[in-house]
Amino acid sequence: MLRGQAVWAVGVVPQADPPGLTAAMVHSDGTSLLAFGPQRFRGWDVAECALLRRGAAEAAAEMVETAAAQLLSGFPEAAIIGFRGPQLAGAEVGSGSVLAAVLDRSVVWDLRASDRQLGGRGGPLSPFFHHALARYLGAREPLAVLTLGRRAALAWVDAREPGPEVPGALMAFDAGPAPPPGAGSGVPNPKAVARMLADPFFLRMPPKALDDTAAAALARALGSRATRATRTGAVAAAVARGFEHFPAPPARLLLAGPGRANTMLVARLAALLPCEVETVDAAGLPGDALSAAACAHLALRVARGLPTSGPATTGVAALVGGGQISRP
Repeated sequence: MLRGQAVWAVGVVPQADPPGLTAAMVHSDGTSLLAFGPQRFRGWDVAECALLRRGAAEAAAEMVETAAAQLLSGFPEAAIIGFRGPQLAGAEVGSGSVLAAVLDRSVVWDLRASDRQLGGRGGPLSPFFHHALARYLGAREPLAVLTLGRRAALAWVDAREPGPEVPGALMAFDAGPAPPPGAGSGVPNPKAVARMLADPFFLRMPPKALDDTAAAALARALGSRATRATRTGAVAAAVARGFEHFPAPPARLLLAGPGRANTMLVARLAALLPCEVETVDAAGLPGDALSAAACAHLALRVARGLPTSGPATTGVAALVGGGQISRP
């Protein structure tokens, strides 16, 4: 695959709600994102959900590989595949080498392993995609991306830099807990939010990750009876605190991940932050398939020997191009 040549790539990643696999195509050369292509979803049925819950690794892997192959067969024009399986007992389920043999195409997978082997946290990896996304949107000032999944993860991006590997182009870190599902209503408890913000986590410099122990401490600070409004207000306050770490104020904040549907959080962020706040959907991006698109773009970067993480995103000592490449 020639460096610099743009091709269609497809990424497939797990989705939590509804549970299943999402696939999406991008047209990219690994550096520039040129277009988004079709997206498809393949949900787990009741028996498949039960199999994943039981934790039988070998049977689950076979099921995930079969489902991914079925989904990916609908993208024959993709020159390369990026694959990330669901987590089971702390490990990804499914083998890219099996998919490469079945689909007769190269598959990039296990994207986090190289970063972890070299001392990084293994993620987030999406910021290297976010840089291409910012340039795709024509950003002329720094922007931020807030991904609301299991955590509220912030990425600061300066698209004026030619690539994500350039020093000063990126910063990424966990800002705080994820918001509760649904919009909710009411007024946050300011004392509970202040208690949470007093946690030492918020004083640590990025890059940093909110592990399960730290997340539990923040939940205790809010209190077991914290309302949905208080939990939402706490997330907004944590994100505002995260903005203090940025090298320069962003002109825009894009909201990604399932938590972007919390309209109360969107409103509170707009009131607290000194920049435009909008969902990725409002910006014309495929919100439900953005993580799959990121996987496709990162697969191209791996195939072309480009880094996918660095000191400012995962804390790894040097730039790393992660992932295994399985060829048919």
